Amino acid sequence: MSQNETQHSQDASFTQNQAEAGAEALAEASALEARDPALTLKPGRLAGSAQCLNCGTSLAGPFCHYCGQPDRNFMRFFPALLREFMEEFLDLDSRFMRTMKPLLFKPGRLTRDYLDGRRFRYTPPLRLYIFASIGFFLLAATLSTNAINVGMNVDPATGEPNINISTYGANQPLDETQQEEVRAALERAGIEDSGEIVERLSAAPPMGESKDSELDAFTADQIMVNDKPWDKETNPLEIPFMPAFVNRWINNEIEQSPAKARSINENPNIIVDQIFDILPATMFVLLPVVALLFKFWYAFAKRYYIEHLIYALHNHSFIFVCAIMILLFNLLRIWADTGWLADTMVWAINLTAVWIPVYLLISLRRVYQQGWFLTTAKFSLIGLSYVTLLTFVTSVVAILGFLLL
Repeated sequence: MSQNETQHSQDASFTQNQAEAGAEALAEASALEARDPALTLKPGRLAGSAQCLNCGTSLAGPFCHYCGQPDRNFMRFFPALLREFMEEFLDLDSRFMRTMKPLLFKPGRLTRDYLDGRRFRYTPPLRLYIFASIGFFLLAATLSTNAINVGMNVDPATGEPNINISTYGANQPLDETQQEEVRAALERAGIEDSGEIVERLSAAPPMGESKDSELDAFTADQIMVNDKPWDKETNPLEIPFMPAFVNRWINNEIEQSPAKARSINENPNIIVDQIFDILPATMFVLLPVVALLFKFWYAFAKRYYIEHLIYALHNHSFIFVCAIMILLFNLLRIWADTGWLADTMVWAINLTAVWIPVYLLISLRRVYQQGWFLTTAKFSLIGLSYVTLLTFVTSVVAILGFLLL
């Protein structure tokens, strides 16, 4: 073969390889265009490295297939990094919002997609549960305390009633002079039932004043153990299966119980705050037990335990989100007091409360794919088991809250 023929053959081979590479690039570009943009990263976020900066593996996308490191360069101008951080935050938020639609309005869809492998577009079940539970407990704890109180007083300059927001204790009751001033101001403003409003504002006792004088005389020896008055030395409470240090701790708590009862009577928020400190962790620990309930009632469904746990995480997340909505609706109802907004909030609260059991029933049907009769029967049995378990756990939490004061 002559030199020209050899060169021509090499050129043809190079051209063919170049054409094949171009065709592959075009096919890859078409595949990227056809791909769901919600499941990929924007090209502007990529560093554009040929090899992974961590392990040196050749890259074919935004992540290294060997070590998992993303192909991103953080050594850049700080405002650009800050902008990228905000974009990521908004992306996480949009991912969360994509999760909210099936979570709230498509019973069982989120669990079915997750079990079928369609996971990237949704917030992971554990993260979703933690977010929803923390949001609910923070909101409930805030609304259940008197950290912020709304009351009414009279402007001394105009004599008109004002809304008073205080950040201490409970609203103090009005004295007789204040009652007359508030009543007169309400009547001038044309507000009906001024007497009833003044009576409500004057009913609450001052913070720190005992509401029940019988508690002042309550002592630990009024607690009976084995039909005898309790005594730390002569007649303590001894639980046979408990170690000695636990029994000592219980008896120490019994000794302090009268003082704790008086403190709770003076400020009920003490026990409420303590319960809200314990309840989130307790509910989290309860989740594996709830998954065991599903495993028991669907013992012949040939499903792994983790599938039941994912379903329990999604359902609890749904309940917490609905509980947050109910608290917010009720807050708006109280703020509106009367009118179309208050009526709308009442309807919203009722619809949300009705939707919770309906949603749980439909989700059970769609996830486990059994007939309606069998699903309804198991839904009733699981609900009864869950309510019994929740009642027991709530009682334990209340007792622990009292003991840990």
